[in-house]
Amino acid sequence: MSLNIIVLAKQVPDTRNVGKDAMKEDGTINRAALPAIFNPEDLNALEQALRLKEANPGSTVTLLTMGLPRAAEVIREAMFRGADGGIVLTDRTLGGADTLATSYSLAQAVKKFGNYDIILGGRQAIDGDTAQVGPQIAEKLGIPQVTYAEEIIDLKDGFVTVKRRLENGIETVKAPLPCVVTVNGSAAECRPRNAMLLQKYKYAASTSEKAKLSEEMQALLDKRPYLNIAEWSAAFVEADPEQIGLAGSPTKVKAIENVVFTAKESRCIDNNDEQIEELIKELITNHTIG
Repeated sequence: MSLNIIVLAKQVPDTRNVGKDAMKEDGTINRAALPAIFNPEDLNALEQALRLKEANPGSTVTLLTMGLPRAAEVIREAMFRGADGGIVLTDRTLGGADTLATSYSLAQAVKKFGNYDIILGGRQAIDGDTAQVGPQIAEKLGIPQVTYAEEIIDLKDGFVTVKRRLENGIETVKAPLPCVVTVNGSAAECRPRNAMLLQKYKYAASTSEKAKLSEEMQALLDKRPYLNIAEWSAAFVEADPEQIGLAGSPTKVKAIENVVFTAKESRCIDNNDEQIEELIKELITNHTIG
């Protein structure tokens, strides 16, 4: 059977390079100050999607991402690995969204997409570590969800069988389609770029990117529809303005503290409870532990 597979992916700031300019005064991430990468666990989800595509001839894999127009980079990266195309949900009104507003916006985009069999995404994004967006999307769509997936074992007769990696062991579950599956980082790594696909899709561009190209390149994209990456706005997916962006985000960041770990000096303490207790209190106070 052929499948319509949606993969939720996010372009995230590389948290390995967090500096003093990483956050804005309003508590949101200053994405312009950090290198952008493909969220690692979303790559694990993409690999599971590509395996389903290979096992079910005629299937399509569509990336869905929300962010700035430059988020089209993750869609191209997915196309180089085997995805068929993608959609960038981008709009100024979507900025500053927490997980509740993000999941609502993405759920609206999925509804606009229409016919789908399964939605795959990473367990969580490294810029938030909440693991909330996937399950919230499932709730908003009113469909089943399977979390902590490590492998999609089988998909047939309207059901998907998934191996889950849990804290105390492994669980195998079966869920009816359509459903949302969020994938762990312990799942199989995503395959590398394919040289032939890289050549095929290297000029793929979103609507915003296309507008900045030469007339010659724009004509090329017009002749080859598969090179066009769609951009959808909040209005296009019929999103309620009160439920998106900062307006729809009940989560507020009150304060941010940049903790920098540096090696300063060593200290010797006696083998007694009082000094050990004082050291622990000091380490908690300066955020070294706790």
